[in-house]
Amino acid sequence: MTDKPPYRVPSMEEIRALPWNGFNAVSTFSGCGGSSLGYRMAGFRMLWASEFVPAAQETYRANAAPHTVLDTRDIREVKGRDILDACGLGVGEIDLFDGSPPCASFSTAGKREAGWGQVKKYSDTEQRTDDLFYEYARLIEETQPRTFVAENVAGLVKGSAKGYFKEILARLRAPGYRVSVRVLDASWLGVPQSRNRLIFVGVREDLGTDPAHPTPLLYRYTVRDTLPGILAQGDNGGFGGGSFRSADHPSPTILTGPSNGNKDYPPGHVIAEPSVVHDPETGQALSIKGSRRVRKLTLAELRAISGFPEDFILTGTYAQRWERIGRAVPPVMMSHIAATVRDRILVPLREAETI
Repeated sequence: MTDKPPYRVPSMEEIRALPWNGFNAVSTFSGCGGSSLGYRMAGFRMLWASEFVPAAQETYRANAAPHTVLDTRDIREVKGRDILDACGLGVGEIDLFDGSPPCASFSTAGKREAGWGQVKKYSDTEQRTDDLFYEYARLIEETQPRTFVAENVAGLVKGSAKGYFKEILARLRAPGYRVSVRVLDASWLGVPQSRNRLIFVGVREDLGTDPAHPTPLLYRYTVRDTLPGILAQGDNGGFGGGSFRSADHPSPTILTGPSNGNKDYPPGHVIAEPSVVHDPETGQALSIKGSRRVRKLTLAELRAISGFPEDFILTGTYAQRWERIGRAVPPVMMSHIAATVRDRILVPLREAETI
Protein backbone atom coordinates (compact mmCIF):
# COMPACT_ATOMS: atom_id res chain seq x y z
CA MET A 1 0.00 0.00 0.00
CA THR A 2 1.31 3.46 -0.92
CA ASP A 3 2.47 5.55 2.03
CA LYS A 4 0.64 8.82 2.42
CA PRO A 5 1.54 11.86 4.48
CA PRO A 6 -0.71 12.79 7.41
CA TYR A 7 -3.75 14.81 6.34
CA ARG A 8 -3.17 18.51 6.86
CA VAL A 9 -4.44 21.70 5.19
CA PRO A 10 -2.15 24.76 5.51
CA SER A 11 -3.44 27.60 7.63
CA MET A 12 -4.55 30.94 6.20
CA GLU A 13 -1.42 32.50 7.68
CA GLU A 14 0.76 29.97 5.88
CA ILE A 15 -1.10 30.55 2.61
CA ARG A 16 -0.70 34.32 2.92
CA ALA A 17 3.04 33.83 3.42
CA LEU A 18 3.52 31.77 0.24
CA PRO A 19 5.70 33.42 -2.43
CA TRP A 20 4.05 34.70 -5.60
CA ASN A 21 4.62 32.36 -8.54
CA GLY A 22 4.68 35.28 -10.98
CA PHE A 23 1.22 34.62 -12.47
CA ASN A 24 -2.06 36.45 -11.97
CA ALA A 25 -5.62 35.12 -11.85
CA VAL A 26 -9.19 36.40 -11.77
CA SER A 27 -12.30 34.55 -10.62
CA THR A 28 -15.99 34.67 -11.52
CA PHE A 29 -18.87 33.14 -9.51
CA SER A 30 -16.38 33.05 -6.67
CA GLY A 31 -18.68 32.03 -3.80
CA CYS A 32 -16.94 32.07 -0.45
CA GLY A 33 -13.56 31.78 -2.17
CA GLY A 34 -12.82 28.05 -2.29
CA SER A 35 -11.36 28.16 -5.80
CA SER A 36 -9.58 31.45 -5.13
CA LEU A 37 -7.92 29.93 -2.09
CA GLY A 38 -6.77 26.96 -4.16
CA TYR A 39 -5.06 29.29 -6.63
CA ARG A 40 -3.41 31.14 -3.76
CA MET A 41 -2.13 27.78 -2.43
CA ALA A 42 -0.46 27.33 -5.82
CA GLY A 43 1.14 30.78 -5.61
CA PHE A 44 -1.18 32.72 -7.94
CA ARG A 45 -2.04 36.34 -7.20
CA MET A 46 -5.83 36.74 -7.28
CA LEU A 47 -6.45 40.25 -8.66
CA TRP A 48 -10.22 40.35 -9.14
CA ALA A 49 -13.23 38.27 -8.14
CA SER A 50 -16.96 38.42 -8.77
CA GLU A 51 -19.75 37.23 -6.45
CA PHE A 52 -23.45 38.12 -6.55
CA VAL A 53 -24.80 36.53 -3.32
CA PRO A 54 -24.43 38.91 -0.32
CA ALA A 55 -23.82 36.16 2.28
CA ALA A 56 -21.07 34.67 0.09
CA GLN A 57 -19.53 38.12 -0.46
CA GLU A 58 -19.20 38.56 3.30
CA THR A 59 -17.24 35.34 3.71
CA TYR A 60 -15.12 36.04 0.62
CA ARG A 61 -14.11 39.47 1.99
CA ALA A 62 -13.20 37.97 5.36
CA ASN A 63 -10.57 35.74 3.74
CA ALA A 64 -9.51 37.62 0.60
CA ALA A 65 -5.98 38.77 -0.13
CA PRO A 66 -5.65 42.56 0.36
CA HIS A 67 -5.01 43.21 -3.34
CA THR A 68 -8.13 41.36 -4.55
CA VAL A 69 -10.96 43.53 -5.95
CA LEU A 70 -14.42 42.03 -5.24
CA ASP A 71 -17.09 42.98 -7.79
CA THR A 72 -20.61 42.37 -6.42
CA ARG A 73 -22.64 43.07 -9.57
CA ASP A 74 -24.72 40.54 -11.47
CA ILE A 75 -22.22 38.98 -13.89
CA ARG A 76 -24.47 40.00 -16.78
CA GLU A 77 -23.55 43.63 -16.03
CA VAL A 78 -19.80 43.00 -16.00
CA LYS A 79 -17.79 43.70 -19.15
CA GLY A 80 -14.39 42.31 -19.96
CA ARG A 81 -13.03 45.84 -20.01
CA ASP A 82 -14.19 46.31 -16.39
CA ILE A 83 -12.07 43.35 -15.28
CA LEU A 84 -9.00 44.45 -17.23
CA ASP A 85 -9.21 48.01 -15.95
CA ALA A 86 -9.59 46.85 -12.35
CA CYS A 87 -6.48 44.67 -12.74
CA GLY A 88 -4.44 47.21 -14.71
CA LEU A 89 -4.04 44.72 -17.56
CA GLY A 90 -4.64 44.69 -21.29
CA VAL A 91 -6.45 42.19 -23.48
CA GLY A 92 -4.56 38.89 -23.42
CA GLU A 93 -2.62 39.63 -20.21
CA ILE A 94 -4.65 37.65 -17.67
CA ASP A 95 -2.77 34.42 -16.99
CA LEU A 96 -5.67 32.36 -15.64
CA PHE A 97 -9.41 33.10 -15.78
CA ASP A 98 -11.41 31.02 -13.28
CA GLY A 99 -15.15 30.43 -13.10
CA SER A 100 -17.71 28.23 -11.35
CA PRO A 101 -21.10 29.21 -12.83
CA PRO A 102 -23.96 28.07 -10.52
CA CYS A 103 -24.76 24.51 -11.43
CA ALA A 104 -27.99 23.53 -9.67
CA SER A 105 -29.85 23.52 -13.00
CA PHE A 106 -27.65 20.65 -14.21
CA SER A 107 -27.35 18.62 -11.03
CA THR A 108 -28.75 15.09 -11.17
CA ALA A 109 -30.03 15.62 -7.62
CA GLY A 110 -32.74 18.06 -8.72
CA LYS A 111 -35.45 18.46 -11.38
CA ARG A 112 -32.90 19.55 -13.96
CA GLU A 113 -34.63 20.65 -17.19
CA ALA A 114 -37.84 21.52 -15.34
CA GLY A 115 -36.08 24.65 -14.12
CA TRP A 116 -34.16 25.61 -17.27
CA GLY A 117 -34.92 29.10 -18.49
CA GLN A 118 -36.63 30.10 -15.24
CA VAL A 119 -35.80 32.54 -12.47
CA LYS A 120 -35.84 30.62 -9.21
CA LYS A 121 -34.39 30.64 -5.72
CA TYR A 122 -30.63 30.28 -5.56
CA SER A 123 -29.02 30.58 -2.12
CA ASP A 124 -30.24 33.87 -0.64
CA THR A 125 -31.24 35.30 -4.04
CA GLU A 126 -33.45 34.59 -7.01
CA GLN A 127 -31.95 34.35 -10.48
CA ARG A 128 -31.79 32.34 -13.65
CA THR A 129 -28.75 30.05 -13.51
CA ASP A 130 -28.75 27.84 -16.60
CA ASP A 131 -27.44 30.65 -18.85
CA LEU A 132 -24.55 31.79 -16.67
CA PHE A 133 -21.95 29.61 -18.35
CA TYR A 134 -22.57 31.66 -21.51
CA GLU A 135 -21.74 34.82 -19.56
CA TYR A 136 -18.49 33.21 -18.50
CA ALA A 137 -17.72 32.37 -22.15
CA ARG A 138 -18.50 35.97 -23.13
CA LEU A 139 -15.96 37.28 -20.63
CA ILE A 140 -13.34 34.83 -21.92
CA GLU A 141 -13.89 36.22 -25.41
CA GLU A 142 -13.67 39.83 -24.20
CA THR A 143 -10.50 39.42 -22.07
CA GLN A 144 -8.61 36.69 -24.01
CA PRO A 145 -6.76 35.19 -21.03
CA ARG A 146 -3.82 32.87 -21.63
CA THR A 147 -5.59 30.01 -19.85
CA PHE A 148 -8.91 29.40 -18.16
CA VAL A 149 -10.34 26.87 -15.72
CA ALA A 150 -14.10 26.40 -15.40
CA GLU A 151 -15.87 24.07 -12.98
CA ASN A 152 -19.34 22.55 -12.92
CA VAL A 153 -21.28 19.48 -11.79
CA ALA A 154 -20.65 16.16 -13.48
CA GLY A 155 -24.37 16.09 -14.33
CA LEU A 156 -23.68 18.53 -17.15
CA VAL A 157 -22.48 15.61 -19.29
CA LYS A 158 -25.39 13.32 -18.42
CA GLY A 159 -28.81 12.82 -19.99
CA SER A 160 -30.62 15.80 -21.46
CA ALA A 161 -27.98 18.23 -20.19
CA LYS A 162 -25.50 16.95 -22.81
CA GLY A 163 -26.91 19.41 -25.32
CA TYR A 164 -25.99 22.31 -23.03
CA PHE A 165 -22.55 20.80 -22.52
CA LYS A 166 -21.89 20.65 -26.27
CA GLU A 167 -23.06 24.26 -26.72
CA ILE A 168 -20.88 25.46 -23.84
CA LEU A 169 -17.85 23.61 -25.18
CA ALA A 170 -18.37 25.16 -28.62
CA ARG A 171 -18.71 28.63 -27.08
CA LEU A 172 -15.50 28.23 -25.10
CA ARG A 173 -13.57 27.08 -28.17
CA ALA A 174 -14.98 29.73 -30.51
CA PRO A 175 -12.77 32.67 -29.33
CA GLY A 176 -9.67 30.62 -30.22
CA TYR A 177 -9.03 28.13 -27.42
CA ARG A 178 -7.95 24.54 -27.14
CA VAL A 179 -10.22 23.03 -24.47
CA SER A 180 -10.03 19.77 -22.57
CA VAL A 181 -12.73 18.52 -20.17
CA ARG A 182 -12.56 15.84 -17.50
CA VAL A 183 -14.58 14.71 -14.50
CA LEU A 184 -12.26 14.80 -11.49
CA ASP A 185 -12.94 13.34 -8.05
CA ALA A 186 -11.72 15.46 -5.13
CA SER A 187 -10.90 12.31 -3.15
CA TRP A 188 -8.04 11.54 -5.58
CA LEU A 189 -6.72 15.11 -5.27
CA GLY A 190 -6.03 15.31 -1.55
CA VAL A 191 -9.55 15.92 -0.19
CA PRO A 192 -11.17 13.35 2.17
CA GLN A 193 -14.47 13.63 0.31
CA SER A 194 -15.83 11.92 -2.82
CA ARG A 195 -16.88 14.91 -4.90
CA ASN A 196 -17.02 14.67 -8.70
CA ARG A 197 -16.62 17.93 -10.59
CA LEU A 198 -16.45 18.65 -14.32
CA ILE A 199 -13.29 20.64 -15.01
CA PHE A 200 -12.71 22.58 -18.26
CA VAL A 201 -9.14 23.70 -18.97
CA GLY A 202 -8.54 26.04 -21.91
CA VAL A 203 -5.38 27.43 -23.51
CA ARG A 204 -5.34 30.20 -26.11
CA GLU A 205 -4.58 28.78 -29.57
CA ASP A 206 -1.77 31.22 -30.39
CA LEU A 207 0.27 29.94 -27.44
CA GLY A 208 0.73 26.61 -29.21
CA THR A 209 0.34 24.29 -26.23
CA ASP A 210 -2.34 21.92 -25.00
CA PRO A 211 -4.53 21.95 -21.89
CA ALA A 212 -3.54 19.73 -18.97
CA HIS A 213 -5.34 18.13 -16.03
CA PRO A 214 -3.78 16.90 -12.80
CA THR A 215 -2.73 13.28 -12.34
CA PRO A 216 -4.64 11.57 -9.51
CA LEU A 217 -2.67 10.86 -6.35
CA LEU A 218 -1.83 7.26 -5.47
CA TYR A 219 -3.77 7.44 -2.21
CA ARG A 220 -6.95 8.83 -0.71
CA TYR A 221 -7.65 10.26 2.72
CA THR A 222 -10.46 8.78 4.80
CA VAL A 223 -12.79 10.23 7.41
CA ARG A 224 -10.73 8.44 10.06
CA ASP A 225 -7.54 10.10 8.72
CA THR A 226 -9.24 13.47 8.95
CA LEU A 227 -11.35 13.32 12.10
CA PRO A 228 -9.82 10.60 14.29
CA GLY A 229 -11.26 12.08 17.46
CA ILE A 230 -14.96 11.79 16.63
CA LEU A 231 -15.20 8.02 16.25
CA ALA A 232 -14.96 5.26 18.80
CA GLN A 233 -11.83 3.17 18.33
CA GLY A 234 -12.54 0.28 15.98
CA ASP A 235 -15.83 1.79 14.77
CA ASN A 236 -15.92 1.09 11.02
CA GLY A 237 -19.37 2.52 10.33
CA GLY A 238 -19.22 5.84 12.04
CA PHE A 239 -19.84 8.42 9.34
CA GLY A 240 -22.05 9.06 6.39
CA GLY A 241 -25.62 9.00 5.24
CA GLY A 242 -28.36 6.55 4.48
CA SER A 243 -25.76 4.39 2.72
CA PHE A 244 -23.80 4.22 5.98
CA ARG A 245 -20.34 4.63 4.48
CA SER A 246 -17.40 3.35 6.45
CA ALA A 247 -15.15 5.77 8.28
CA ASP A 248 -12.27 4.11 6.43
CA HIS A 249 -13.40 5.69 3.15
CA PRO A 250 -13.59 9.33 2.07
CA SER A 251 -16.75 11.16 3.08
CA PRO A 252 -19.65 11.12 0.63
CA THR A 253 -20.29 14.44 -1.13
CA ILE A 254 -21.11 17.23 1.31
CA LEU A 255 -24.31 18.94 0.18
CA THR A 256 -25.38 22.56 0.67
CA GLY A 257 -27.00 21.86 4.03
CA PRO A 258 -27.64 19.07 6.54
CA SER A 259 -31.08 17.54 7.01
CA ASN A 260 -32.93 18.05 10.27
CA GLY A 261 -34.80 14.79 9.85
CA ASN A 262 -34.09 11.58 11.74
CA LYS A 263 -34.35 8.91 9.01
CA ASP A 264 -32.16 9.29 5.94
CA TYR A 265 -29.13 11.10 7.26
CA PRO A 266 -27.21 12.79 4.44
CA PRO A 267 -23.44 13.24 4.41
CA GLY A 268 -22.45 15.55 7.22
CA HIS A 269 -23.70 13.52 10.17
CA VAL A 270 -21.75 11.50 12.67
CA ILE A 271 -23.21 8.11 13.54
CA ALA A 272 -21.76 7.85 17.04
CA GLU A 273 -22.49 8.95 20.58
CA PRO A 274 -22.17 12.73 20.25
CA SER A 275 -19.21 14.24 22.03
CA VAL A 276 -20.32 17.76 21.04
CA VAL A 277 -23.98 18.80 21.17
CA HIS A 278 -23.51 22.44 20.12
CA ASP A 279 -21.30 23.93 17.42
CA PRO A 280 -18.57 25.93 19.22
CA GLU A 281 -18.61 28.72 16.61
CA THR A 282 -22.33 29.41 16.41
CA GLY A 283 -23.97 27.67 19.35
CA GLN A 284 -26.10 25.66 16.92
CA ALA A 285 -27.58 22.50 18.44
CA LEU A 286 -26.08 19.55 16.58
CA SER A 287 -28.06 16.62 17.93
CA ILE A 288 -30.78 15.12 15.77
CA LYS A 289 -34.25 14.92 17.29
CA GLY A 290 -35.29 11.38 18.00
CA SER A 291 -31.80 9.89 17.98
CA ARG A 292 -29.16 9.71 20.70
CA ARG A 293 -26.48 8.43 18.34
CA VAL A 294 -26.57 10.95 15.50
CA ARG A 295 -25.41 14.54 15.31
CA LYS A 296 -24.52 17.05 12.62
CA LEU A 297 -20.90 18.02 12.03
CA THR A 298 -19.34 21.01 13.69
CA LEU A 299 -18.15 23.66 11.25
CA ALA A 300 -14.55 22.81 12.15
CA GLU A 301 -15.17 19.19 11.13
CA LEU A 302 -16.89 20.36 7.96
CA ARG A 303 -13.88 22.50 7.00
CA ALA A 304 -11.51 19.57 7.49
CA ILE A 305 -13.57 17.15 5.37
CA SER A 306 -13.89 19.79 2.63
CA GLY A 307 -10.22 20.74 2.35
CA PHE A 308 -10.45 24.18 3.97
CA PRO A 309 -7.96 25.65 6.47
CA GLU A 310 -9.07 25.36 10.08
CA ASP A 311 -8.84 29.15 10.44
CA PHE A 312 -10.83 29.95 7.27
CA ILE A 313 -13.45 32.49 8.42
CA LEU A 314 -17.11 31.66 7.85
CA THR A 315 -19.84 34.24 8.41
CA GLY A 316 -23.59 34.14 8.96
CA THR A 317 -25.74 31.49 10.61
CA TYR A 318 -24.74 27.84 10.96
CA ALA A 319 -26.85 27.02 7.90
CA GLN A 320 -25.32 29.85 5.84
CA ARG A 321 -21.80 28.85 6.83
CA TRP A 322 -22.54 25.23 5.91
CA GLU A 323 -23.94 26.35 2.55
CA ARG A 324 -20.78 28.31 1.76
CA ILE A 325 -18.68 25.16 2.22
CA GLY A 326 -21.20 22.90 0.48
CA ARG A 327 -21.23 25.05 -2.66
CA ALA A 328 -17.47 25.59 -2.80
CA VAL A 329 -14.81 23.82 -4.80
CA PRO A 330 -12.50 22.25 -2.18
CA PRO A 331 -9.42 24.50 -2.08
CA VAL A 332 -7.01 21.55 -1.86
CA MET A 333 -8.56 20.06 -5.01
CA MET A 334 -8.26 23.36 -6.87
CA SER A 335 -4.67 23.79 -5.70
CA HIS A 336 -3.76 20.62 -7.63
CA ILE A 337 -5.56 21.86 -10.75
CA ALA A 338 -3.90 25.28 -10.43
CA ALA A 339 -0.45 23.75 -9.92
CA THR A 340 -0.90 21.67 -13.06
CA VAL A 341 -1.82 24.73 -15.16
CA ARG A 342 1.14 26.56 -13.63
CA ASP A 343 3.76 23.84 -14.12
CA ARG A 344 2.66 22.26 -17.39
CA ILE A 345 1.39 25.31 -19.28
CA LEU A 346 2.33 28.71 -17.87
CA VAL A 347 5.88 28.03 -16.65
CA PRO A 348 6.99 26.41 -19.95
CA LEU A 349 5.47 29.32 -21.87
CA ARG A 350 7.34 31.82 -19.70
CA GLU A 351 10.60 29.92 -20.11
CA ALA A 352 10.11 29.81 -23.89
CA GLU A 353 9.59 33.58 -23.95
CA THR A 354 12.92 34.18 -22.19
CA ILE A 355 14.99 32.06 -24.55
